[in-house]
Amino acid sequence: MRSTPTPLVQVQALALRHGEFTVQRDLDFDVRRGEVFVIAGASGCGKSTLLRHLIGLQPPAAGRVLLDGDDLYVGDDHRLAALRRRFGVMFQAGALWSSMTVGENLMLPMRLHTTLSPAAQRQQAQFKLALVGLDGCFDLEPAALSGGMRKRAAIARSLALDPALLFLDEPSAGLDPVNAARLDELVLKLRDHLGTTVVMVTHEIDSVFAVADRLLYLDEQEKTMTALDAPQTLLDHGPPRVREFLQRGHLR
Repeated sequence: MRSTPTPLVQVQALALRHGEFTVQRDLDFDVRRGEVFVIAGASGCGKSTLLRHLIGLQPPAAGRVLLDGDDLYVGDDHRLAALRRRFGVMFQAGALWSSMTVGENLMLPMRLHTTLSPAAQRQQAQFKLALVGLDGCFDLEPAALSGGMRKRAAIARSLALDPALLFLDEPSAGLDPVNAARLDELVLKLRDHLGTTVVMVTHEIDSVFAVADRLLYLDEQEKTMTALDAPQTLLDHGPPRVREFLQRGHLR
């Protein structure tokens, strides 16, 4: 009998709070290797707060976040920093250093965390930029890039250390439909050609249906997860509030 592979990320009995205010509670889910896992819900439901817990920036009020079986919040600073280097993060605003060129932004993680030579760092940075469709942008300043290009550059930087897991916070926010679709295509490319596991927070329902293998729905009224399945399955058979959320966004 074949054993089931261990999930890459395990979230167990997680509670998110701001002071005495409960944002979300009783969150239990796994992220499977090689899937695009999307977190969605109405504004204010706690999507970005959950993401901060998943990447080690905000300790939970209760519960655990495990990466390959290792608790993301247990251990000394050296161990936790090593754990967090095993995934990449693209923040919503991109967070590129404006004082560096695009290429220098990509090489910074390599300079800090690898023994690659400067020439090898440059080669890897150029490869990552080509991967996201930014050939020729190595020497440009971030300010010279369009909004969609900055998003792709930020994704390229999050791939600098070749992580198996990538977290994306609202990657298509503020983009026109054409550039948003290009971002969706890039996410699928990372999954299909590199085997990258992607956890993505988004409010763009078209992106949910374009890229998600599974959708986790956070209910802002119940303050917990109320659905987890393929988007089309939830649209057809999910709880009423989830079906309404998906249908309203999908028909815009």
